[in-house]
Amino acid sequence: MKIVLDCSAAAHQRAGIGRYAQELAGALRKIAPQQALIAFYNRAEDALLPPPLEDLPRIALPDGDKPWRLRVLLAHWLRRSQDALLPPDSLFHAADHLLPRLAAIPSVFTLYDLTHHFYPETQARLNRLYLKLMLPRFLQQAQEVIAISESTRRAAIDLYHLPPDRIQTIPLGVSSHFRPVDPAAVRAKYHLPERFMLYVGTIEPRKNLTTLLEALPSATPPAPLVIAGKRGWLAEGFFAQLKARGRQEQVLLPGYIPDADLPGLYSAARLFVFPSLYEGFGLPVLEAMACGTPVVCSNTSSLPEVAAEAALLVNPRDARALRLALERLWQDDVLHAELGAAGLARAAGFSWERTAQATLAVYERSVLDRSVLDRRVRERRGRDRRGQGRGG
Repeated sequence: MKIVLDCSAAAHQRAGIGRYAQELAGALRKIAPQQALIAFYNRAEDALLPPPLEDLPRIALPDGDKPWRLRVLLAHWLRRSQDALLPPDSLFHAADHLLPRLAAIPSVFTLYDLTHHFYPETQARLNRLYLKLMLPRFLQQAQEVIAISESTRRAAIDLYHLPPDRIQTIPLGVSSHFRPVDPAAVRAKYHLPERFMLYVGTIEPRKNLTTLLEALPSATPPAPLVIAGKRGWLAEGFFAQLKARGRQEQVLLPGYIPDADLPGLYSAARLFVFPSLYEGFGLPVLEAMACGTPVVCSNTSSLPEVAAEAALLVNPRDARALRLALERLWQDDVLHAELGAAGLARAAGFSWERTAQATLAVYERSVLDRSVLDRRVRERRGRDRRGQGRGG
């Protein structure tokens, strides 16, 4: 079958979702080289497909993000098929929280999280409204739904009344290049201190970085914090707090870090902190563990699934508890070594090859489900025609 994978997030460097499409494509090519894989993305004019997507056959749409989302919305509401966008005999994997209206082409939808429902105040208004309006339609249309954590799966079943056998949990993996490495080159490139705490991810309200500012240990000299990631939506509150608390000298903001430099960045850090209010999976936690860096993270949503016993888990709204955990891991060399080893062992249980194997099984089941459905429709129509013939 032809697998058309929506790689829009990867083509436009949108952190977590982009990593999913990129890594899944690479793993699928490795475990199933006979499968025809096609990259699909919008905003073709400024798209840049990273390896291993760059040499795939492609379907590139000129539409910008908002026009493309509006086009999909209208197709669903007007019940107009968008099958013509895709080759016949293909399957579409919606990996960007967006599913065109497809009449004769089977589809798989990856559900990352339900932030727009649980933490609507942390999302841009238009994005929140779009997902509230369209996500139920996407989930209803898809033959199969993939949830990236059991937390997300259970919530989707409860909120959207999905049949449990139509949504499967397939955890993310961690790339083999995330491992302990010599951090000297990355330390020099980004002018990093010898010891620092690290956060990796977008700067946005859901990541709860204002609480992290409040929780920073008041050691002398103060422990440096490196926040590596793009400025996201509604980030003004964080930067206002950074200035109000006088932390500008303590907090380093190198911006977006290329994937190739991340293992060195994780390896250079004394500890990794991830105080997010809500995560569909929390891939940076797994990446830090794979690099041997001890982790402090939230005890909410999917993060306990990922970290298990290999991290210090804290209530992300409790700044004092977060401060105590950071101070403990910053100062305690024995605990630091124990959690570093536990994280390495935990991360070894996740791989993109396993993710791809499970995803390929979902593709095959989706095509089979669609074939059975089409056959039943044809049989029903045949019975109706025969009944009409006898009645005449």
